[in-house]
Amino acid sequence: MATWKAAGDAAKSAIKLSTNLTKLEVNRNPHHVLGSLYTKTLRALAKMPQDYAYRKHTEAILNDRVSQLKATTDLQLLEKNINCGQIEEVVIQAQYELRLARHLLEVKSWEGLIEEAKPNQWKWPM
Repeated sequence: MATWKAAGDAAKSAIKLSTNLTKLEVNRNPHHVLGSLYTKTLRALAKMPQDYAYRKHTEAILNDRVSQLKATTDLQLLEKNINCGQIEEVVIQAQYELRLARHLLEVKSWEGLIEEAKPNQWKWPM
């Protein structure tokens, strides 16, 4: 679990001192970083067909997270609401999601096969 320090009674928030995870430093501006990553990913998703399952499900998750980012500035509450680890881990996940979305745009995985599959190619066990 992360190490937090109270920022003061007026702020009613805390400052994260450490993630307590090896080689994972505290992100000093996670709201900005996540907002930027989510916006880029949503732009990539918008270029995919609307009925593509990956687009539909990922858009729903990201739109929910963007609304959570806008709703709170409290990092502890944001981590709790997203429920996918510490905010620094969520940033890493968002980076991977952006990479995946851009890769799927390149390979156009929603399109059919280039050539017809051989008979029984997908049958297991033979």
